[in-house]
Amino acid sequence: MADEDARIRGYEPGDLDDLYRICLLTADGGTDATWLYREPRLPGEIYAAPYATFQPSLAFVAEDRSGVGGYIVAALDTTAFEERLERDWWPALRRRYPEPSAQEAEALSESERYALHNIYRPWRTDADLTRAYPSHLHINLMPRLQGHGLGRRLIDTLVARLREQGSPGLHLMVGRGNERAPDFYRHVGFTQLPSADISIFAMGLAKPG
Repeated sequence: MADEDARIRGYEPGDLDDLYRICLLTADGGTDATWLYREPRLPGEIYAAPYATFQPSLAFVAEDRSGVGGYIVAALDTTAFEERLERDWWPALRRRYPEPSAQEAEALSESERYALHNIYRPWRTDADLTRAYPSHLHINLMPRLQGHGLGRRLIDTLVARLREQGSPGLHLMVGRGNERAPDFYRHVGFTQLPSADISIFAMGLAKPG
């Protein structure tokens, strides 16, 4: 695929099913996680859909002749976003995905258990991190779009929009098992922060001078 065959554009509501699909197909450390989820929309319910729904101005997709094959989504103010999830997103998911009993949980994959844990006991980002880097992102690309500079273009597009909206800094977290992602984030300008239990990368967004 030549670079000119793909473009970055703003998210549109009709892209939502593509975000769910791509999220599932990249949810196992960047590879297909279909085999890990009985409910195929579950990873997208957490890592893609709420961002596109609540902050569509910070959502962009990568599209080629085969259709949408990648996306980047973000929250401008992580703390405020987490509060909105608790108020307007998690309650519906708790009705849709009942919390499993201990016995039921044993039959689930680790990924399913972690996703359901996020719904019922959501992650709250440390205030020390959000003070300097209040925004955060999620990005995923299908294999056919990888290695052509589209990841960098998505990052650059989002960074420009975040600067327009006044964000001083951006962070993201990389889960265990995603071995390729850390090198990519360093390559596009993120710095890894000290952390004992999770890989955290951050980028200051203040313009030079």
